[in-house]
Amino acid sequence: MSDETVKAGSAAGPAFTAAEPVPDDVALWLVRHGETEWSASGRHTGRTDIALTPAGERQARALLPMLSDLGPALVLSSPRHRALRTVELAGLQVDAVDDDLAEWDYGDYEGRTTKEIRAERPDWSLWHDGVPGGESIESVSARADRVLARARARLSRGPVVLFAHGHISRVLGARWIGLPATAGANLLLGTAAPSLLSTQYGEPVIAHWNLPNPASREGITP
Repeated sequence: MSDETVKAGSAAGPAFTAAEPVPDDVALWLVRHGETEWSASGRHTGRTDIALTPAGERQARALLPMLSDLGPALVLSSPRHRALRTVELAGLQVDAVDDDLAEWDYGDYEGRTTKEIRAERPDWSLWHDGVPGGESIESVSARADRVLARARARLSRGPVVLFAHGHISRVLGARWIGLPATAGANLLLGTAAPSLLSTQYGEPVIAHWNLPNPASREGITP
């Protein structure tokens, strides 16, 4: 099945439809990168290319027992160093860097925390109000749909693994099950916390979400 057989939907509609059925129990792994200084402090990190902290590197290595034996049909990564380093430490190799997996462009709110923004705009929500000078949620949703189309075209050959970031990953989870991108607000996702998207009876499902990272569970990170 090629990318051309899968059509992306609108931000409010189904994520995609396929010209042929997808097998049950496919494995689409979604992995957020490990901790960075900005993720630890809650600063919005979009286009800024920031490295993993030592704790983030431990988190990434802790993924190795879960992911290294998958034998994936495809591994896609965001172009940001923090995602690519997570792939490396998790024991996988990137088949392709996909710009559509880059984090939301936060525009004027890059590097700022939600608390700081709400001091100026008390009711602000990224999911409903967007960001000045940045990317619209419709654009992020469209990127997520394109990624899911590419992944779905390969899932019949084996597991697919996507390495990305917090907010784009939450949009991917919502879109996989046909919810609008804004539903990502309800899908909390920790650093280096893998999630498994799958299918049952021909329907996309979330099999596991925000699985605990062993390194975080041991108290290495807050």
